[in-house]
Amino acid sequence: MEIQAEEVGCITTSWKLIGANHKVCVQAFDDPKVSGVSCHISQAKKGGIKGAFGLAEDPSQFSIACRQVGPIVIKKELPEQETAFSSDTSLFFKETRVTRLFDGNRNTLIYVAISRKIIDGAPKNSISTVPIMPWSK
Repeated sequence: MEIQAEEVGCITTSWKLIGANHKVCVQAFDDPKVSGVSCHISQAKKGGIKGAFGLAEDPSQFSIACRQVGPIVIKKELPEQETAFSSDTSLFFKETRVTRLFDGNRNTLIYVAISRKIIDGAPKNSISTVPIMPWSK
């Protein structure tokens, strides 16, 4: 299931004379199976001429933060592990994937972002946890 993230904004990190600037962009997505949980991912984006045309392979530099933003409602039984979101970070070979795990002993949802390259495996990762707690206004 392909979930579309919402682009929140980008911050220029390095100005380029020709082509797009290098930047860090923040995207938001709501967990499609757990209402009340939203995640934000920041990712480095390469600029230059290749970056301007979407041909640059973005570096595996990112961070994730997930939070309870309302009452947590699990829409259907969750598997032990499931992809909650994925986004391509190069034209052919690289993606950032967010996997949701459930820690039943601690009543906590765990979101792990992994930079995945088809050939090299998944060396880069970031983690965020959301304890399932009552929501009060």
